Amino acid sequence: MCGNNMSVPLLAEAVTVSGVEKETAAVIFLHGLGDSGHGWADTLTGIRLPHVKFICPHAPPIPVTLNMKSMMPAWFDLMGLSPDSPEDESGIKKAAENIKAIIEHEARNGIPPNRIILGGFSQGGALSLYTALTCQHQLAGVVALSCWLPLHRSFPSVSSGNKNLPILQCHGEMDAMIPVQFGAMTAEKLKSIVNPQMITFKTFPGLPHSSCPQEMAAVKEFIEKLLPRI
Repeated sequence: MCGNNMSVPLLAEAVTVSGVEKETAAVIFLHGLGDSGHGWADTLTGIRLPHVKFICPHAPPIPVTLNMKSMMPAWFDLMGLSPDSPEDESGIKKAAENIKAIIEHEARNGIPPNRIILGGFSQGGALSLYTALTCQHQLAGVVALSCWLPLHRSFPSVSSGNKNLPILQCHGEMDAMIPVQFGAMTAEKLKSIVNPQMITFKTFPGLPHSSCPQEMAAVKEFIEKLLPRI
């Protein structure tokens, strides 16, 4: 494969789970606050498909207001976790541009945007939603786990207008960090941005702010449906 990863800062260090045959599709998956791409790369290896490449970038360390300005890996600053909390608008937009640069890099190297799924957990899921909805390219879909839509008041006006964007949204019913009600509010908001039939919102009884095998099975089914072998 050609192309210089160094021109895309997040790709230089990203964990990549390669396909075992010719890669014709990709999943870019973004971890949550304080995490790295390594844990999710391990999880995604368990649902790998032979023709799909999984790319798990690491967020850079920045001071996070929510955690008393402690430095930790974060896609953007977080001031709070309620729908009315102030938001890091410039940080969110900058982070989205960095993810779009990965999409452009993959497109230049033979995987078109309509064969790319963007996904993430918690803050990473939030960024994946914002990035996909503002991306000029029509992506294959979005996997949004235990998350919310950043800058939700700016939609649908900032949306790129891709109404047929499949979105799988999953949330644990015992999530104390980002309550399932926030996930439900996000799903309703998304229905005003894309065609409502494009939204699948699944909740998982007893699941806290984490993932589970049942959720990963739903993610694998979603990926298989949208990224068939070609």
